[in-house]
Amino acid sequence: MFISFRFTILISLLCFSLTGTAQKLRFNRNGEFKIVQFTDVHYKIHDARSNAAIKCIDAVLEAEQPDLVVLTGDIVYSAPADSGLVDVLSRVAKAKVPFALVFGNHDDEHGLTRSQLYDVARKVPYCLLPDRGDVASPDYTLSIGSHDGKQTAAVLYMIDSHSYSKLDGIKGYDWIKHEQISWYREQSQQFAAKNGGKPLPSLAFFHIPLPEYGYAAADQSAIISGTRMEAACAPKINSGMFTAMREQGDVMATFVGHDHDNDYCVMHHNLLLCYGRFTGGNTEYNHLKNGARVIVMKEGERKFETYIRERSGQVVDRTQYPDSYVKDNWKARPIEE
Repeated sequence: MFISFRFTILISLLCFSLTGTAQKLRFNRNGEFKIVQFTDVHYKIHDARSNAAIKCIDAVLEAEQPDLVVLTGDIVYSAPADSGLVDVLSRVAKAKVPFALVFGNHDDEHGLTRSQLYDVARKVPYCLLPDRGDVASPDYTLSIGSHDGKQTAAVLYMIDSHSYSKLDGIKGYDWIKHEQISWYREQSQQFAAKNGGKPLPSLAFFHIPLPEYGYAAADQSAIISGTRMEAACAPKINSGMFTAMREQGDVMATFVGHDHDNDYCVMHHNLLLCYGRFTGGNTEYNHLKNGARVIVMKEGERKFETYIRERSGQVVDRTQYPDSYVKDNWKARPIEE
């Protein structure tokens, strides 16, 4: 039922392409900027089980009317990967919402490389991916302007967390590399320098969780909101991305996917670590109702609201950063008479 729309989109690419260089993101006049995070769509083309994922994307977009969609990997799960990717991204394009993405560990397992998939995505209307140059899947930033467009008010970091370890003797998932961390530090410092030396409120998106997700979830004193039904499937190597973000002081929270039965947020050393909600159908394991994470940033403040919207329309686990994740000073509470 989605094939004809895909062909319509492909034909439209001959006369229209909207990229990050052509579109400006900015806060609304009410001082808010809304992001919808879809993750782990695991889309299999011509597989009826994937209809649930497409319906989920359509329902969430209609209900939320976001300013930006971010897809955090494992979008396609079968060949032909290019057609499958266009199927998914076309649902966002149909809603006329700008989108960005990072890849997961499964996207390039179906006959096309990351660079080929990246180039396919860039041709879909409303895509904000920059020209990748000679990098297969580059890290990049998206700037969110103030409501009047006069300055950069917030930054989004899009980071490739790769796939599987290539280091002998280290099994499991890959990790964010030292050169990527250096790139992040340089970007952060440049944004801060243009903001009078003050770090800009920022968020980071990637697919595979950092090892700190597991550390934080195991801390019985940590403040956690949402569902944890599996261990964090993080790399066995800790390359220091979390430390870099804390030292730079700009990133308020990170948002990942990868673990289908987790959708929690947990505060760890004043940095919020969040999962999205599994968006896919029954093409892979899942025990949560499919949906999406919603993030509403506040202009000029290091604050945001986040919650899960399920495909049914139900909203769960609504919290505020940082207030919902900070213990109050019990000694300072007023005395009840």
